[in-house]
Amino acid sequence: MSFPNIPDVLPAIDIKTDQVINLLLASIAFEELGLAHIINAEAEKIQFILGTIEGQTPLDPPPTFEDLLRINRSVEETLKSVIKNQMLLQFKLENILDITTTTTTSTTTSTTSSTTTTTQYTV
Repeated sequence: MSFPNIPDVLPAIDIKTDQVINLLLASIAFEELGLAHIINAEAEKIQFILGTIEGQTPLDPPPTFEDLLRINRSVEETLKSVIKNQMLLQFKLENILDITTTTTTSTTTSTTSSTTTTTQYTV
């Protein structure tokens, strides 16, 4: 399967390694922010069903024990997914740290040799 063609858009871009690293770190930060919003929404879901949100009128009829268990299972599954995402973000961060180590080593090596190496990273 190939990528769709978009007219007048070329896949080649010219950015430096430090710019790539900054963009990757920013992407991790934005993903973490999104996960934080998901965690907050799940907390509010529990607060709502328990009736502990300030100014909330009590639920009529009150939630049953089965309702509480169902909400708890839903929140648990969502939090499992959030944790999986955070593990992937940790791996991504470790890969970025490897890039910075490789870049530093390559820079030191290239100053003593006449060979130029260009590395293209695909995100």
